[in-house]
Amino acid sequence: MSNPHVTLSGHSGHAIAALTEGPEQGFPVLLAHGGGQTKRAWKQVTAMLARHGFRAIALDLRGHGDSAWADDGAYDIVDFAGDLVAIAGSLDRKPALIGASLGGLAGIMAEGEVAPGSFASLTLVDITPQMEAGGVTRVVGFMAAHAREGFASPDEAARVISEYLPHRPSRKASSGLAHYLRLKPDGRYYWHWDPAFIDGIMRRNAERGDGSDYGRGELGEAAARLALPVHLIRGGSSDLVSPEAVAHFRALVPHAAYSDIADATHMVVGDQNDAFGDAILDFLMRTHGTEIAA
Repeated sequence: MSNPHVTLSGHSGHAIAALTEGPEQGFPVLLAHGGGQTKRAWKQVTAMLARHGFRAIALDLRGHGDSAWADDGAYDIVDFAGDLVAIAGSLDRKPALIGASLGGLAGIMAEGEVAPGSFASLTLVDITPQMEAGGVTRVVGFMAAHAREGFASPDEAARVISEYLPHRPSRKASSGLAHYLRLKPDGRYYWHWDPAFIDGIMRRNAERGDGSDYGRGELGEAAARLALPVHLIRGGSSDLVSPEAVAHFRALVPHAAYSDIADATHMVVGDQNDAFGDAILDFLMRTHGTEIAA
């Protein structure tokens, strides 16, 4: 493709940056990352999908990466869901949606509540309506810790990431980390996402008194209405989605396929990219294989 970097229109025209890969007429697959990530989280996945004839469209969710920030602080799940619905509706056919964490929550709400029938299938990456409070607290705590004050250097940011992901080899700042940081006039480096996003999550969690209940009732109701093909992928060592949460989800969505990725935490894609790729490709080929452009 001549220009893989595009800007798409989310809800009410909100500017959403995206990276596309694969044949123009290939079956479209939208990829929505987790909170605090960007479209780069799917780099190896989009290449794999493209090789198999899919048209991969990796998004920067609102307030993240190169997408526009919400001046009105509109970072509720329904806002992210509205963007996904708008983008899906702009394509020439219904896309498959793969959503990790925040992207998956938005997918559940989009298909189960906002606009049923928007997607051809839904893959949820280590996310269910029921979440472990400790896992939610750890994720939110990491994002909030340096949201306002930033870092003195990329190496400091790399150290903080290593402490958050102790199971991965420690390393100094790489060129890839530069895509997640912004150097501001004060000489400090800040995450690429809008601090108002995490402020909103912390405020809502405080109001509920339990970080595990991220709209669980509403999300559970939306999940129970999912009629399209669904695939739940769990990190085998996830501290956010427990086996009990999986059982709860499978009771809500009994037709859902299920994959458990061994030796992967909540950060499934980064921990076990090859195994994750095999799992999503198997589901997509079984579900949409006959629709892939030659």
